[in-house]
Amino acid sequence: MRKINKKRERINKMSNDEELIFGADEEPVNNEADNSSVEDAAASDKASAEAEENKAEEAEESEEEEAKAEKAKAEADDDDEDEEDELPADNAEAVSDLEARYMSLYAEYDNYRKRTQKEKDNLYADAVASVTKEFLTLIDNLDRATEGAKKSADENSLDKVIQGMELVGRQAQDTLKKIGVEEIPAERGTKFDPNLHDAMMHVDDEELGEQEIAMVFAKGYKYKDRVIRHAQVQVAN
Repeated sequence: MRKINKKRERINKMSNDEELIFGADEEPVNNEADNSSVEDAAASDKASAEAEENKAEEAEESEEEEAKAEKAKAEADDDDEDEEDELPADNAEAVSDLEARYMSLYAEYDNYRKRTQKEKDNLYADAVASVTKEFLTLIDNLDRATEGAKKSADENSLDKVIQGMELVGRQAQDTLKKIGVEEIPAERGTKFDPNLHDAMMHVDDEELGEQEIAMVFAKGYKYKDRVIRHAQVQVAN
């Protein structure tokens, strides 16, 4: 009986040991699965944190590079301004010399402008005085003719007035020739020239050809090649 009881105890003990072993085996398996999930989540969180940290570092590096670039640009601009402000002695002397020459040249030009303007004014005044002097005698004769016409009462006196007026007209033509002014040809039958004549009206005239002058309303005059006044004429056909 003792042997049988010992044998049973041994069997029960073995059963208990096996249960303990099996229980021990199950608990580590469950703990390993849980630990694996936790480790995976921690690894994922760590990776996300590292990615965000990398992004932050990259953004910070980009900002630092931009700041460095702006600082370098500002320093370059300051260097350029300093170079412009602080010219070498030779360049400063050259600039000063150029400024002095410019002021001297400007003063000379201003004096030349004033001098030429004064000479032009004097030239114009001399021309006016010279032309007026030529016409003074003509004006005197016109005054005499006017006074004589007022005193005339008979036909003989009237003839003298007409002769005097004709004399004044010839004298006026001579005066114009002295100063270089010529009468523009515009007699009847003269070919019409738009550069010299001004057509006031047209008329049909069998005695004249096409574009020929039929009548002169006002004489024209020119100085050398410059027209002072176009002859006002009537053009035929």
